[in-house]
Amino acid sequence: MDDPTASSISTGEENTKSENGGKRKEDVDLDPDFLSCLLQPSPPDSDPNYIGIRRLLLHRKAQAGQLNRKGWKCNGRGYVAYRNYINRPRNWENTQTPSQASTPGHSGRWVQSPSPLFPFYDADSWSTSRDFRSSRRLSRSTSLSSNASDPEHPRKKVEPAYSFVGMHCIFDQAKAMVTVIKFGHMSSDLLAYGAADGSLTVCTVSMPPSVLQQLTGHTKDVTDFDFSANNQYIASASIDKTVRVWDISKGLCIRVIYGVSSQLCIRFHPVNNNFLSVGNANKEILVFNFSTGRTINKSTFYSEVTAMDHDHTGQLIFCGDAQGCLYTVTMDSRTGALSRTHRHRSKSKHPSPITTVQYRTFSLLARGPVLLTFSQDGSLSFFSVSLEVQGYLTIRCALKLTPRLHSIRASFCPLLSLEKGEYIVAGSEDTNVYFYDLTRPKHACVNKLQGHAYPVIGIAWNHGENLLASSDFGGTVIVWKREKTH
Repeated sequence: MDDPTASSISTGEENTKSENGGKRKEDVDLDPDFLSCLLQPSPPDSDPNYIGIRRLLLHRKAQAGQLNRKGWKCNGRGYVAYRNYINRPRNWENTQTPSQASTPGHSGRWVQSPSPLFPFYDADSWSTSRDFRSSRRLSRSTSLSSNASDPEHPRKKVEPAYSFVGMHCIFDQAKAMVTVIKFGHMSSDLLAYGAADGSLTVCTVSMPPSVLQQLTGHTKDVTDFDFSANNQYIASASIDKTVRVWDISKGLCIRVIYGVSSQLCIRFHPVNNNFLSVGNANKEILVFNFSTGRTINKSTFYSEVTAMDHDHTGQLIFCGDAQGCLYTVTMDSRTGALSRTHRHRSKSKHPSPITTVQYRTFSLLARGPVLLTFSQDGSLSFFSVSLEVQGYLTIRCALKLTPRLHSIRASFCPLLSLEKGEYIVAGSEDTNVYFYDLTRPKHACVNKLQGHAYPVIGIAWNHGENLLASSDFGGTVIVWKREKTH
C-alpha cells in the first residue's frame, strides 16, 4: 500500500521548489526547530491538541516576523523608518497621493487633515530652513488650505493634544523681537503680541486673519500684558518704567502709570477687574486701582519679580523672581491687601530668572490645581497646589532642558484633549517649538514644530485649544492649527 504522506509530499514538490529557492517542502516545514516545538512534552492535565496548535501558531508568528524584517521596504534607513513601516495601515499604499514640495509644518511637511482611514503619523523631520524661506514668501500672512501627505514616510499615530496639521496663518508686521504673545480672555480668535520696539499688535486669526489695532506708546520692550475679562482693555508693562492701559476698540492709550523701575509682569484680578497687579525690578508687587491708577497695596521680595499668575479664585498670586525663587501671596479680593505666605527656593547652584509662572485649575496627574514654572536655565518644574493651606506648593516632577539665553516662555498643553501624561510646550533657541511629557523624564520630548527662522520666544494657546501661537526673535508670529479630536 502506498504511503499517503509520501504521495502528498511528492505531489507538491514541483510547486514548492521555485517558491523556496529549490528546497524541498519537507526541508522548509519539517525543520528541527519546528519539530522541537511540536514534540515538546505537554504539561499534565492539558489538552494535547490545544498545546500543539498554540506552539505551531507561535512558531509561524516568529517565522513571519523574520521574513518581514528581511524584506521591508525601508532597508538602510534606520530603526525609526522600519518602526514607521511596520506600523503603517494595511491599505496605506492605496491611500497615498504624490508628495508636494517640502514646506514647514508638522515634521517639515504640510499634511491633510487626518481621517479614520489614514491617521496622523509621527516621523523624522526632513525640512530645511531654505525650504521654509522659499515657502514662506508664498504663504506669508495667508491661510493655508492645500496640504499633502508624505507617501515615503508614513507616521505613527500620536497624541491629538500635540499633533498639528500645519500653519493657520503668519503675522510678520513686527520689526523687532516679539517678547510676549497671548490670546484674549476666553477667546479663540483674538490675539495680541508685544515687541521689543514697544509696540503692541492686536489681531484676529479668524478667516481671513487681519490686524485690528497697532498700539504704540511704549518706548522700550513690552515685557508683559494682560486682557481684561471682557477683552475690552489691555494693560501692558514695559522696561520704560510705565504701565499703560489701552482701549482695544479705539486703539488708544487711556491711562499711563509711571514707576521708578522696569515693569516686568502684569495681571488683571480674575474676579475683581478693578485690581491690577504688577511686578517690577524694584523687588515689589504693586496693586493698582484700574479706574484711578492709584497704588492700593504693595509687597516686597528679595529680588526682581519677573513672572506671575493668579489662581482662579483671585485669592492667591504665584510669582517668581530673578533668583529662581517662587512665592505664594494671598490677596484680598475686596481691599487688594497682600500677604506673603510661602517661599520655594531654587536648588540650583546658579539660580536664574523665572520666565513663566502659569496656574491651572486641574491636572489628571495631581488630581487638583497645579502650577508650572520655567526658568532661563532650562528648568521646568511642575507643582501641585494646596488651596486649603494658602497655596502651599509641592513639586511633583521636574525637567532640565538646555539653558536659554533669552527669556523664553513655556505653557501647559490643552487639558481636555489629554488622556495621560502631563504635556508642556516651550520655545527654544534652535528655532523649534518643543512638546514635552513631564511624566517621562528620560524621553520627555514627544514632538516638535519647525517653521521659525529665529529663536522661539513666546507661546500661547487659544481658548478653543485648536490653535497654538508662537513668536520669535525676528518678529514673526506663527499660528499653528492643531489636529481635530474625535
